[in-house]
Amino acid sequence: MDLDVFIREHLPLEPTPGVPEVRLHRAGPRSGLSRLAKADADFGSPYWARPWGGGLVLARHVLDRPETVAGRTVLDLGAGSGLVAIAAALAGAAEVTAIDVDPYAVAATRLNAAANGVAVRIIRADPLDGEPPEVDLVLVGDLFYAPDLAARTEALLRRCRTAGVAVLIGDPWRAPLPVDRLSVVARHPVADYGDVEGAVRDAAVFTLI
Repeated sequence: MDLDVFIREHLPLEPTPGVPEVRLHRAGPRSGLSRLAKADADFGSPYWARPWGGGLVLARHVLDRPETVAGRTVLDLGAGSGLVAIAAALAGAAEVTAIDVDPYAVAATRLNAAANGVAVRIIRADPLDGEPPEVDLVLVGDLFYAPDLAARTEALLRRCRTAGVAVLIGDPWRAPLPVDRLSVVARHPVADYGDVEGAVRDAAVFTLI
């Protein structure tokens, strides 16, 4: 199965709720993602097929305050759909890299970046146990949803800060988020996936304390 063709044909390209400047290929009730799962035994959760609260609040923040990224080299860690990377590129980042471990997320980010007319360097890898990336700013949306992953993510981000790399985190206050070690930079209401249609919840952009 040609993944690019599947995404283009079955995931409509639509403005993102709360971030209409960015269009994403988004899954709907008739997208048939189960066909991908049947064709690939390693198919995981299709988080790349929908925008999530942390990415939404971070993308909104970057677009509302382009000085956050303008002229800087930026890494979108755990890119998913590529929403945050695309927002950073639209806001004037000098260079944007998106990284994700999932090959489907890599494909989705590539297609979404092209659909929005921006250049994003895309890497498939798990960098969480490695050295800090050589960028000015790391943006992280929605990686604090499981305790083990949250711990690995925070450890990398603290290594980044020690190395002089700035960090911003977007999250709708999920339980594994280490809120006692973070400071709120901005807050926005977002429509997180899984909530009742039309509902919004509070989400925030954080930096490390």
